[in-house]
Amino acid sequence: MMRTLLISLTVAAIGCIAGGVTYAEDARRGPILVELFTSEGCSSCPPADAWLRAIDASQPLPEQLIVLSEHVDYWNHDGWKDPYSSHPLTERQSDYEVILQEDSPYTPQVIVDGTSQAKLGDADEVRKVFEKSAASPKIPVRITSTSLGSGSVRVHVDADGRTTTHNADVYIAVALDHAESQVLRGENSGRHLVHTAVVVDLQKIGALKKGSTFSKDVEVKLNSPIDPKNLRVVAFVQEAGPGKVLGSALRKP
Repeated sequence: MMRTLLISLTVAAIGCIAGGVTYAEDARRGPILVELFTSEGCSSCPPADAWLRAIDASQPLPEQLIVLSEHVDYWNHDGWKDPYSSHPLTERQSDYEVILQEDSPYTPQVIVDGTSQAKLGDADEVRKVFEKSAASPKIPVRITSTSLGSGSVRVHVDADGRTTTHNADVYIAVALDHAESQVLRGENSGRHLVHTAVVVDLQKIGALKKGSTFSKDVEVKLNSPIDPKNLRVVAFVQEAGPGKVLGSALRKP
C-alpha cells in the first residue's frame, strides 16, 4: 500500500508541472532524461523500479520523459548477482557522485538531465526537479534509423548543437524495453521483480563541438540476442563530467 501511495504521489507531483508552466510550441524544448541507478540486490529499489515504470507508461509531462534503468554491481556480493548489473554503469554513477558531491554511491538514485537528484520520498522536491528540467531549453537530437542484426544494433544519430556554448559527448544506450527476474537470494529473496528500459550497453560514440552539428552511423555489438519487440535505443548529448544533458531521443524499432 505504501509503495502504491509513493508512486501515485510522485507521478501526480510531476503531472502538476503542466499546470504551472506555459508550453508554447518551441523547438528548443525536448525530452527529459531520467536515469535510475538500481539493483535487484537492494530492498529499497523495487518501489523505485515501479515508479520508473509508472512515469514511463503515464508520460505525465508535455515533454517526453526518456527513462533508463541502470543496474549497478556493488550489491552483487550480498547473496544475489543482478543479471542486468554492469560495472561501467557503476563507474558512471560514481562519476556523478563526484560532481554532485555525494560521499558514496547509493541505490536507488534518480538523476534528471544529468544535473539534479530526485528524492522519491519527497513529492514536492520531485516536482521542482522536473519543473526545472522542463524549463531548460534542449537541442534537437534524432535517431533517424535503427536496425537489429545478428549480434548488433545499427543506429544513425543526428544532433544540432549550433546553439551550444560548450563541447559535449554523444552517447548511445541500448536497453530492454521490459525485463523480469525471480530473485532467489539476498535482500529481495522470493520477490518477482519487473523493470523497464534496462540498459544493456551504454557507450560514447563521438563528440559534439560547440556551435556545430553531429551525424554518425553506429554499430553496437550485443553480448546476447534481443527480441526486436523488446528493444529501445536512446541517444543523448551530455556535457563532460558527466554534466548537463543537452538533448536526448528515443526510438523503438
